[in-house]
Amino acid sequence: MELAGDTMKNYMDRATVLAEALPYIQEYNGKTVVVKYGGNAMVSETLQDAVISDIILLHLVGIRVIVVHGGGPEIGQMLEKIGKKSRFVNGLRYTDEDTMDIVQQVLCGKVNKSLVSIINRMGAKAIGLCGLDGGLLKAKKLHDQYGLVGEITSVCPKIVNDVLANGYIPVISTVAQGVDADTSYNINADTAASELAVAVGAEKLILLTDVQGVLRDPKDETTLIPQIRTSTIPSLLSEGVISGGMIPKIDCCVAAIRGGVHRTHILDGRIPHSILIEMLSHKGIGTMIFE
Repeated sequence: MELAGDTMKNYMDRATVLAEALPYIQEYNGKTVVVKYGGNAMVSETLQDAVISDIILLHLVGIRVIVVHGGGPEIGQMLEKIGKKSRFVNGLRYTDEDTMDIVQQVLCGKVNKSLVSIINRMGAKAIGLCGLDGGLLKAKKLHDQYGLVGEITSVCPKIVNDVLANGYIPVISTVAQGVDADTSYNINADTAASELAVAVGAEKLILLTDVQGVLRDPKDETTLIPQIRTSTIPSLLSEGVISGGMIPKIDCCVAAIRGGVHRTHILDGRIPHSILIEMLSHKGIGTMIFE
């Protein structure tokens, strides 16, 4: 059967994409990737489906995927429902006891189980965990000015490794067990993903964000910096290229690299299938930070 020119080109383009992915699938097979999932990619149903399908595809081709998620908008909505105003200090949610109850209910309950349900419904197997399970995340108070926001003191990844070994995708919410008080702590999801990536010996850490990556000019999306060596970060900081909310994300990437993670990536979660584009194509996307 003879195919029309446009149809044949379409088939050839699809075949090229699949063939291009093969060496990357071979390279990452059996290795661990930690994906921090949050921002608009969680709020938009279309983007959510794209992210989850990416994660499932990586899982099905033999890549060990760990999902660490946030849930800031959902927490804000629940606080609003009970008449409590969200308050932020230096970019971190101030977490008093009432807020901590909401954080735990929303992150460990609604958001976590919703993600697990979506993954299961789309054909893979997921298990929801939080930092309290199996002593996964332990923490102490970061500073009084933040309330019950914690600084991780230890990561015990056994339960995560057990879940992976049994063919499941672990989906982790970032509430930790206090070691300095009988309380739970709210943990920044980027930080938790970074420390977990180190603890499990991950090949990659991927932080999904609501920006393209690191821009030389924040007002010009054509100035994306595709690769950054850790040795150049101090100069980028002094020049103001890395500033504001990007600083803690870069810090998390640097901490992961120094802990043995080979590559870290800041990706735009607003772009459908950004994870697959980064991991399984020559082009890549976002900003890669490496040694």
